[in-house]
Amino acid sequence: MTPIERERLRQQRLVQAVLREADAGSMQECLRRDGQRGLAAYRANASASAARALGVAFPTLKAMLGEADFEILAACAWHRQPPERGDLGEYGDSLPGLVEDSASLHRWPYLADCARLDWAVHRAARAADAEADLASLEALNTCEPHELQLRLRPGIAVLASAWPIVSIWQAHRALERGHAAALDALPGQLAQGQGEVAVVYRRGWRVEVEPVSLATGAWMQDLLQGLPLDCALDRRDGADFDLAAWLAEAVRRGWLWRAELVKAQAASVSIETSRGEKQ
Repeated sequence: MTPIERERLRQQRLVQAVLREADAGSMQECLRRDGQRGLAAYRANASASAARALGVAFPTLKAMLGEADFEILAACAWHRQPPERGDLGEYGDSLPGLVEDSASLHRWPYLADCARLDWAVHRAARAADAEADLASLEALNTCEPHELQLRLRPGIAVLASAWPIVSIWQAHRALERGHAAALDALPGQLAQGQGEVAVVYRRGWRVEVEPVSLATGAWMQDLLQGLPLDCALDRRDGADFDLAAWLAEAVRRGWLWRAELVKAQAASVSIETSRGEKQ
């Protein structure tokens, strides 16, 4: 009997069991076997789909590990923490931690930070659109620093690493465009332990990754954490940081979203809390 004939016979028996109200035990056994096969197929398909999604989100990590090893890592990630949402584009935030925890990958200590940069790029590509409100920057002339917050556009991320993660990321993008010599300088940079601070942002539909100084990276991280302008400036006291120069650069590159009144924001939060309590 061919496999097709066996499958046809199995389906016929199942239909007969339903229509003729055959022995419940035999019917449940048939359903149990089919259910196990279906569950195994579902798990295999879900794992493969998750691996494909991770490959899209972590192209640099995948290129450095190679196809086979990345698939093993993706399978480990799926078993450790399978997707919790239907949108697989949201899946992958735990992968850098898995890379960092993996003893077999410790000989390449820069992989975890490269994975974090890949994930930041992926998140920036999916971030909400937000037009810069440059008119709000007039508040810099009319308000005190403690009254203001500078907000960066949604999707912007800042990552500081002891490794040249921007150079690694850019080299792999150049390699994808056919520049075969793009990776030649990386071994020397890795050997020297050249750390870099990456700023990830979107310009139009294109995600950019650029290196910035330690002072600039720390400043932008403070803004991302929501510090008022005076506190962020105090933390730059003595550092090589020029606010006017940064503002010009932030507007030119599209980093800056808007200026907000701290008190107005606090009042908004208070109102929302009150509404929540009434509900």
